[in-house]
Amino acid sequence: MPISTAPYRRKYAHTKSRGREATVSCGVCGREVPRYKTFTVTKGLRITDPLILQQVDKRFIHMMRSRMRLCPSCARFWGIAQPGKSVRKKHMR
Repeated sequence: MPISTAPYRRKYAHTKSRGREATVSCGVCGREVPRYKTFTVTKGLRITDPLILQQVDKRFIHMMRSRMRLCPSCARFWGIAQPGKSVRKKHMR
């Protein structure tokens, strides 16, 4: 039995019979990563001024958002993905 176990279960459901996985490039470092491994972040501009909101057409408000995909290492670095501590580290207080 291992000394420490991961706090989450690593499951690889993307088997060989499903075919080749689609790859996307990371929005920060540009690394090619399988799509299921990426973390999605929505970047955009939020208008809070009521006067500007009245002037801008409601159809174009959602066009100011963009979706960015990050690889696991960039998501860890930028604080988007934070895996928990292992069982051994939790009880070491």
